[in-house]
Amino acid sequence: MSVHVLGVRHHGPGSARAVRAELERLRPDAILIEGPPEADPLIPLAPELEPPVALLAHVPGDAANAAFWPFAGFSPEWQAILYGTSAGVPVRFCDLPAAHSLAGRTDEEVSELRADPIGSLAAAAGYDDPERWWEDVVEHRGDTPFEVIAEAMAAVREGYEPDEREARREAHMRKTLRVALKQGYGRIAVVCGAWHVPALAGPLPPATVDTALLRGLPKVKAELTWVPWTYGRLASWSGYGAGITSPGWYHHLFTAPDRPVERWLAEAAAVLRDEGLAVSSAHVIESVRLAGSLAALRGRPLAGLSEVTEAARAVLCEGDDLAVELIQRRMVVGDRLGHVSDGTPMVPLQRDLREQQRRLKLKPEALDREIDLDLRKPLDLERSHLLHRLRLLGVGWGTPGQARGKGTFRETWTLQWRPEHDLALIEHAALGTTVRAATAQRARDLAGAPGAALADLTSLVEQCLLADLSEALPEVLAALSAKAALDTDVTHLMAALPAMVRAHRYGDVRGTSAGGLAVIVRSMLERICVGLPVAVTGLDDDAAADLLKHVDAVHAAVALLTDPPPPVETASPAPDGRSAPSDGGAPAGEGVSAEGGEAGAAPRSRWLVTLRGICDRQDLHGLIEGRLTRILLDSGELQDAGDRMSRAMSRGQTPARAAGWVEGFLAGGGLLLVHDARLLALVDDWIGGLSGDQFTDVLPLLRRTFGSFAVPERRAIGERVRSAGRVEVEGEQDVNERRAAAAVTTVLAILGKAGGFGQADGLRKTEGLGRAGG
Repeated sequence: MSVHVLGVRHHGPGSARAVRAELERLRPDAILIEGPPEADPLIPLAPELEPPVALLAHVPGDAANAAFWPFAGFSPEWQAILYGTSAGVPVRFCDLPAAHSLAGRTDEEVSELRADPIGSLAAAAGYDDPERWWEDVVEHRGDTPFEVIAEAMAAVREGYEPDEREARREAHMRKTLRVALKQGYGRIAVVCGAWHVPALAGPLPPATVDTALLRGLPKVKAELTWVPWTYGRLASWSGYGAGITSPGWYHHLFTAPDRPVERWLAEAAAVLRDEGLAVSSAHVIESVRLAGSLAALRGRPLAGLSEVTEAARAVLCEGDDLAVELIQRRMVVGDRLGHVSDGTPMVPLQRDLREQQRRLKLKPEALDREIDLDLRKPLDLERSHLLHRLRLLGVGWGTPGQARGKGTFRETWTLQWRPEHDLALIEHAALGTTVRAATAQRARDLAGAPGAALADLTSLVEQCLLADLSEALPEVLAALSAKAALDTDVTHLMAALPAMVRAHRYGDVRGTSAGGLAVIVRSMLERICVGLPVAVTGLDDDAAADLLKHVDAVHAAVALLTDPPPPVETASPAPDGRSAPSDGGAPAGEGVSAEGGEAGAAPRSRWLVTLRGICDRQDLHGLIEGRLTRILLDSGELQDAGDRMSRAMSRGQTPARAAGWVEGFLAGGGLLLVHDARLLALVDDWIGGLSGDQFTDVLPLLRRTFGSFAVPERRAIGERVRSAGRVEVEGEQDVNERRAAAAVTTVLAILGKAGGFGQADGLRKTEGLGRAGG
């Protein structure tokens, strides 16, 4: 009987080639590999997998307690598995079972770092970089001197006492080795990290010693499976053995053992050409020469990654760091994503997702990929539903972005698959066997969670509509209705309303069932209208600014609630001589409910009536009063904005309050000052009348206000102020309101201003303000 211990560096291409060659030479009748023994039944699946892949061990019901053992095509352990399965040789894992390692794992053990044995050998050889030493001694050789590595590791470990965790791991490796020997295998090959070779080679300690070390270990139920891995994760992972910073480079060394430098730099040139950079064959030839010269100067047997990178930077990239970063991302790390076969153990949720990915033609990829969805197309709509459902499950495969165009039927997503997504699917496997069922149950659980905030529930309603989860929506709406009924903070209601309105609009536009949503929206808006007059009292500057954000958000949301049109009638003069509305707008206080029935004022009208009542009060913060005045002016609800501005900036007001009023009033944009000479004159006169100290006090507010205007707006305002001395403010003009009504109605219809200025009340002669409002 003979035991051959092959010490390797995890994920080392030179070690992988040497292990494969050594196994073919030895022709063992059993192979033991460092790894969790619960994965032994998964080994026969290896030939069907496409690396990089990883063994995933997790505790059912506690998916956060999990561990990965990644494998690349250039991993020595992977090559040993492939040799064994192809040659019909039994292959087993021999490390400490995952049931014990997951049960006894602590944060201290995870973060613990032992002395680096490769670093010690590199330092003894005069290298300051362990990676460079390993490449020169092992990776760039045609073979791996396993005996020499064993002797070197024995010297490094001389006098070393392993910690308890490591001692138990090595005890279990020896236990598995003894079992194999007892079963009669005459030639056994053990593939493990080079560090463990001294513990397994030579005479083994008595079995009773190892049995005592392994007695009484904590244990949990662990389940294992294969999952896809990526080179990006392999570069950042520090679990199995060690992470490597250049998996793409190692993959190249393994797959191109002849002329690796020439092939690498030629591929780098192709990558740069794909990005539109001019790289010729002469560039490639010169970069190969430079890499070889650098290696010779540094005494290296072959140019390594550092030499080819410097050559590419100097010749191919001409010193451009962005081009070098492109090579680093595409080639040094790489974008390879592994694949597991259909026969791999999966939870039903994973299988359902895989089927949907195939049906919807959404292939998981490691690199970011942007897709545009047209939701009028059934295929794209189903894709959108799937991506929104996965986001609700915590699987962030897709990240929504800013859709191109202004339509509501388009979505833009950035897709990137990460190995952790499989873990998230396993974690939520108990919620359902399909993505839709699991997401619906997840929504119900979130809705019923104690302490769920009102804003969270409104966001959940929106997510349910986006994900087309009609089966979960009634329970979520019920939870929302109950929460809204008990929440007395009007700011909470104001923060929650926009999402509810968006959800309502989504249901209307996309045809998604959202029964009862309109009732909740109308109820929330009514409570906001009742509570807002109290909420605006006694605010300081910060509180006023915060409340104003909510007011603007609610105002924008209310604009999405379409007031139902009245019966179609021909426009005719009203009894008071004014033009009657003809575009479906309803006078304040005479609208209908959002569901079309007679239920008091329509949403927009009810909201504007509330703002008008608040705006007439004398105890408002200047910022609030100014902004409400502007909102009402833009909505056609005020004809005395000039008088209000004049009062706000009169000498009876403090400069700070006046500046706040101006800031709130002009927050909607500066074009109003360009087109209304009287308002511009009022602001100009007020600023000109301030004393030096007063001007200094209000300057930050003014600078913030005018700094928010677009450059053309500021330029136009400056030109109007400069010419103010030469241009007189336009006086009043006699206007035939009856004759102008039809033209005003047409213009407002073109501008889309339902119920806009002048529609209900005709044209008023208010010192040019009507012309600015129109």
